[in-house]
Amino acid sequence: MLAALGGCAGPPGEPADSRAVKDLLDRRAEAVIARDAGAFRATEADGDAEELGDLAQVPLGSWTYDLVRLEPAGDRATATVRLHYRIRGYDRAPVTADRTVKLVNEDGDWLVASDRPKDKGAEQLWEQGEVTVVHGERSLVLGVGRGAEKLRGYAELADRAVPAVQEVWGKRWAGRVVVLVPESLDDMGALLGAPASGYQGIAAVTTGEAGGGSGKAPADRIILNPEAFDVLGDFGKQVVLTHETTHVATRSATTPATPLWLSEGFADWLGYRGSGRTAPQAAPELDRALDRSELPVTLPADEEFAFSGSASRLAQAYESGWLACKMTAERWGEQKLLAFYRAVGAHDRREGAVEDALHEVLGTTLEAFTREWEAYVRQELS
Repeated sequence: MLAALGGCAGPPGEPADSRAVKDLLDRRAEAVIARDAGAFRATEADGDAEELGDLAQVPLGSWTYDLVRLEPAGDRATATVRLHYRIRGYDRAPVTADRTVKLVNEDGDWLVASDRPKDKGAEQLWEQGEVTVVHGERSLVLGVGRGAEKLRGYAELADRAVPAVQEVWGKRWAGRVVVLVPESLDDMGALLGAPASGYQGIAAVTTGEAGGGSGKAPADRIILNPEAFDVLGDFGKQVVLTHETTHVATRSATTPATPLWLSEGFADWLGYRGSGRTAPQAAPELDRALDRSELPVTLPADEEFAFSGSASRLAQAYESGWLACKMTAERWGEQKLLAFYRAVGAHDRREGAVEDALHEVLGTTLEAFTREWEAYVRQELS
């Protein structure tokens, strides 16, 4: 069943404009859930229902609006609105998006003149065109500008990634992923609310806030960059989807205490696990650094994972994290690697999290771990 829509009745003394706009938003939400184009057009100043058609295939479980702020100005008004929606069968908690809604008053009725992301924030996929949806066994793929056959290929990759992750991490997560496939790199940036240039060459990213351990973290979305993803071979595509699926699975155990070398390195380790790829094959930037006698001597800091920085530095950061996790799995065992990951994330702050987990789970210190990792990198690349 669809989640119940929030009522619009306001408290005694609430301004009439606010009550009327809340009623408008509730009617609009009801129209979206019911796929009622006539009712949706009745909330629009121009009588258009194109957006409703663009999201027609998306299996919505709920769709509600909260009116956060209303600034009336005569027969016009600007509302700050918080949209909450869930994809049925996939989202345990709603996706939340802040919107700026422009309103006009016509013959005493408020109507929507425009509905846009607040402060140039992240777009929703259906704002970029008609969404085509493909249902996999363990995945849901939503794409714009691509046919169902193309999207089915992404679903097959995601369907293989889920059990590969469950084999290691276990099944205490949803065991399903939602993959968004925008039409271009620019559209990918719009979905992330960030300049597209920062994702040049990045095949995919996973959204969602780290934290909590409560299982109530916001819903994750794997967002593909088709311009980078589609040029990969079959092996590379599978590694990328398994890497991103790992982020979905580990979300509740990944907190602000978790350094990026561990979260990204663990995802890469699981992506490459069992592939037989050697370190020179999977870590070419570190291999070239060895030839120049420029290997790093410390584990990468978070800022080294910035997409907008040097491509070589970014690659070395990922490769360094991967080899740190690979070393841990080989030296202490895979279960210890998992326990170490969870112990770091369970810490209440970043300071001391890695050090405490190294001591408690692996029986070592950060200094000794770093020295062993440095020697392991040289050994694996030699």
